[in-house]
Amino acid sequence: MIPASRNFSNRDISRYYSETTSDYSTLWFDRVNLAMHFGYQADASMTHAQGLENSNRVLADLADIHPGSRVLDAGCGLGGTSLWLAAKRSAQIVGIGIGEDQIRFANEEANRRSLAGAAKFLVADFNAMPFKEHSFDVVWAQESLCHAKDKARFFKEAARVLTPDGCIIVADGMLKRTNVTDAERHLLLQWFDGWKLSSLWTATELADAAREAEFSVISVEDVTANTVLSHRRLYLRACGMFPLAMLMRIVGLRNSVQTGNAFAALRQYQALKRGCWFYGILVARKSKIAPVLSDQVARRNVG
Repeated sequence: MIPASRNFSNRDISRYYSETTSDYSTLWFDRVNLAMHFGYQADASMTHAQGLENSNRVLADLADIHPGSRVLDAGCGLGGTSLWLAAKRSAQIVGIGIGEDQIRFANEEANRRSLAGAAKFLVADFNAMPFKEHSFDVVWAQESLCHAKDKARFFKEAARVLTPDGCIIVADGMLKRTNVTDAERHLLLQWFDGWKLSSLWTATELADAAREAEFSVISVEDVTANTVLSHRRLYLRACGMFPLAMLMRIVGLRNSVQTGNAFAALRQYQALKRGCWFYGILVARKSKIAPVLSDQVARRNVG
């Protein structure tokens, strides 16, 4: 049975992040990295915080982000990745998101870090970008495309705002197979509902959407071996807090969105261990020049 798609509105997704930022700040990121994404750990010796930062480094290398690169962070969250790219790669960043509270925080943080000249944040939908053609060298989507129901439209919008030799990089969950059991479908739907994910696509579906948007060099790599410690960490933390979270829900101290967030943290790992999905990195370029390979990620071409 194929996992069903969900139809969450921008308001649903924005509310999810507004209601769960306290969970992320308590259990996941620190005041420096502000990372609302999984970490990329080269090996078990790398700490959680190092893995969160390293994910930025790996993706930036794959996208060949260098001083002066114009980067659109599509679904920027609290701005942690954008601020890292501005500070560490001297890139010019525009971060967009649909949550007004997140965008306000990101702009305030850019000012606090004296990065407002390099990183700006706007309330905008990445499926209807308010930018002219050829505005960016890189479009970056780190664990944000999963929320979009019309993922093909995102690739077309990315192609429109990219320069003729521009690059799109997507790091996200990808379905490993579409034929799942009823039990696996239940796990996936509880995960999707808790995190307000519309669906996951297979690597082939994503590559086909990129090709349809006229990207000519496309590669996808399964990097779950480098992210699995992060998935497991979230699962174990959710296991530890779940009894208290349920009690707080009963007495009215947590709402349904926050409770769903805890359920989803459990289900993402359980579905991963059942082989339903993997964590992948897609790189697509408009030019025919092959992308520069990172020494940390060996990739295979899918088109």
